[in-house]
Amino acid sequence: MSDKKTALVTGGSRGIGRAIALKLAAEGYRVVINCSGNTERAEQVKVEIEKNGGEAHVRAWDVSSYADTETAMKEIIKSFGSLDVLINNAGITRDGLLMQMKEADFDRVLDVNLKGAFNTIRFASRQMLKQRAGRIVNLSSVVALRGNAGQLNYSASKAGIIGLTKSAAKELASRGITVNAVAPGFIETEMTEVLSDEVKEESRKNIPLGRMGQAEDVAAAVAWLVSDSAAYITGQVLCVDGGMAM
Repeated sequence: MSDKKTALVTGGSRGIGRAIALKLAAEGYRVVINCSGNTERAEQVKVEIEKNGGEAHVRAWDVSSYADTETAMKEIIKSFGSLDVLINNAGITRDGLLMQMKEADFDRVLDVNLKGAFNTIRFASRQMLKQRAGRIVNLSSVVALRGNAGQLNYSASKAGIIGLTKSAAKELASRGITVNAVAPGFIETEMTEVLSDEVKEESRKNIPLGRMGQAEDVAAAVAWLVSDSAAYITGQVLCVDGGMAM
């Protein structure tokens, strides 16, 4: 056990989560990479971090499970002695129009995206309260602010993240714990790669900066919010969207 600060990144094996894990490791954090199921890609991120001289560990569990999250969080804190940063990035989509959306698809998206964030905050905050310090950043989305046809479940989950963020910020502020949200816009990831060229081009028209963002743009914002430079900022939503939400 060292004096390094520990940062947990949920959904840290790909896309925005991967970029955040790499960025925090480069900033000197011991990074715990959460994934659900197959750990192969998470292990690849771990290897990449270690090649660059950083420290990383992989922990696999489904954040939507309250019991599994409690067990995992206790193990992480016991192993490393502290939990200084929590990044709630884990998220899924099950897109479909309102009248065609299955109940199971609505429930699963809310369970992973919103309840998963509650679960991790619930158990991370217990340790952070003891430490009287901590940084929590929750990944929301521009669709939480604008809505999006065909993504009612995803938009609802990400709007819920904003309410969760602001409420947790008020509860935890007196102990020196900040809670903020980052709302990415149209970011080039595997999730957007599957979209047609027509959809991508139409989306670009709604971005004042005229281009899609990179996962590293989001990671930079997250790294700033957990830094000492943002110590007086809590309960806020930082849009990293090229101006989409204006």
